[in-house]
Amino acid sequence: MILIHKYKEERDIILFEEFELMLDEIVRLLPEELMKDLNGGIHAIEEDKLHRKAKDMDLWILGEYLNSRQMGRSIIIYYGSFMRLYGGRNEVFIKERLRKNVLHEFRHHLESLAGERGLEIEDEIAIKAYEEKNRNKQIKNEK
Repeated sequence: MILIHKYKEERDIILFEEFELMLDEIVRLLPEELMKDLNGGIHAIEEDKLHRKAKDMDLWILGEYLNSRQMGRSIIIYYGSFMRLYGGRNEVFIKERLRKNVLHEFRHHLESLAGERGLEIEDEIAIKAYEEKNRNKQIKNEK
């Protein structure tokens, strides 16, 4: 899961269909032999997703690696979260952020296959840093 701590109000929006085409281009570059165990594939959905620990609408989830016994392994990319954060940016910028996000989630997949948790731990550290930053901000505001 990639988390971003910004929120953007005004923006031009890349259409969902354009976003899906960008995602397809990126996914085609991934090694096919590593995709076989990603039985649910990599998909964009139109929704946005706010992290459950978000304060002030400032922590959006851009993508998630899902691994369940019932549904298998898949990667979900949240188009709505991308548009909330980067909707006013040009296509080249958004495509690069999307590429980084796909690679991040794909790393979760590869680590899961190998029984590793390095990236999960990095994500947990990032959330703890976010929480600490918000605690410090709250303490500062109370003074």
